[in-house]
Amino acid sequence: MDEETFPEELADALVGVQRLLRRRLRAGLTEPRLRGAGVELLRLVEARPGIGVSDAAKELYLAGNSVSTLVNQLVRDGYLVRETDPADRRAALLLLTGAAEARLRDWKQRRTALVGRHLARLDAADQEALRAALPALRTLADHLHEEAEEP
Repeated sequence: MDEETFPEELADALVGVQRLLRRRLRAGLTEPRLRGAGVELLRLVEARPGIGVSDAAKELYLAGNSVSTLVNQLVRDGYLVRETDPADRRAALLLLTGAAEARLRDWKQRRTALVGRHLARLDAADQEALRAALPALRTLADHLHEEAEEP
């Protein structure tokens, strides 16, 4: 692989892995599936309980009205609770419900098991190469995140 094609090949590989993970994790679901943005929002609220809608929109790089619509759906479906911000009565704070916590816990367990099964099929050198690549992939994600925040 040459330097010219490496960025495209890396992006294609990452997208392919993510797409296949989503498809495999959808199989066998007993509950209605959540859209990708819904899962991202629930994971964000899990990491930052009490986050506001506008901050969530900024963090997810989505329009505020899109996140508001998503919040309304997740509240209606029993996955989010919207509480009034005591510091600003016009703002809402988002919290997970027990159902959302259970669903995220199940999703993480199934994802870990799926990836673990397939990692175990790789030889030791490939497993080590992926392990060694994690810091660089995290740094790449940080750079992409920082660029998205630039005006």
